[in-house]
Amino acid sequence: MDYKTLSAHSVNESSRSVRERVNVARRIQEARFAGTDIWNNASMSSLMIRKYCELDKDSRDLLKQSFDTLGLSARAHDRILKLSRTIADLAGEKRIQLAHVAEAIQYRTLDRKWWG
Repeated sequence: MDYKTLSAHSVNESSRSVRERVNVARRIQEARFAGTDIWNNASMSSLMIRKYCELDKDSRDLLKQSFDTLGLSARAHDRILKLSRTIADLAGEKRIQLAHVAEAIQYRTLDRKWWG
């Protein structure tokens, strides 16, 4: 099945379809972290982030540009990478792509706007 990122889905997407994508993403994460005490992307250590959140040059450039323009912290950097990994999992992608990073940055800027 070809999954798309959350933002690419229509507002008419059924609850069943969303639930299916989330369950697939959970199984991907369970397999990724099998044999560890980690069970989801949000709980990754810095070492795991480096291992499981590799970015291509365009994605790295976008992330760097967002930090320069938005003044994000190192903590925000890790949170964006973890979220990018989760978005990629929801999309059924093995590698994080530029669109996943862009979506994660967008969520982070919304978070800052509404929650400080």
